[in-house]
Amino acid sequence: MRWQQLFADLQAQFDAAEEAEARADWASRARSETGAVRLVDRLGGSIGAAVTVTCRGAGRVGGELVDLGVDWLLLVDERGRDQLVAFPAVRSVAGLGRWTAPVQEVSPVRAKLDLRRALRGLARDRSVVQVLLDDGTTLTGTIDRVGADHVELAEHSADQPRRSGAVRQVHAVVIDAVAVVRTLLPGWD
Repeated sequence: MRWQQLFADLQAQFDAAEEAEARADWASRARSETGAVRLVDRLGGSIGAAVTVTCRGAGRVGGELVDLGVDWLLLVDERGRDQLVAFPAVRSVAGLGRWTAPVQEVSPVRAKLDLRRALRGLARDRSVVQVLLDDGTTLTGTIDRVGADHVELAEHSADQPRRSGAVRQVHAVVIDAVAVVRTLLPGWD
């Protein structure tokens, strides 16, 4: 009987030590996994949520998070304007939900859907846009061309279509300086 108690006591000590080790290992693994989560993964878990993004030069930009690219995110504000936010300009995000999107490899096709490609879509549509730069400058007009490292914007009033007589000047803007591109409806400034 004494030996059985001794073995039972040793088994209980072993089980307790094993459980403590498992808890410590789980906590370490959880910290490690959390340490590998990128902000884009957290944003991916908040598609459809109202978020506020603070951007260098553009301040706070709010709206429903509707899509993400490799270097941009798309918000729709309360007025229905699309707001294309360059990820490198993002400084903080408020309103993230509890969920994180599963980490996925970026496919070669998805990798090509970068900010330049999104800007080319706006140029093709001839949309009147407001471009907020990372230094606080705001330009309004139509994107004419998108190069490898710059975008050409014909500056004109938001309530006028892009016509040569309405263009005040054409700016070549370095893409890395773009913080937010906001589509405008006719008559909005």
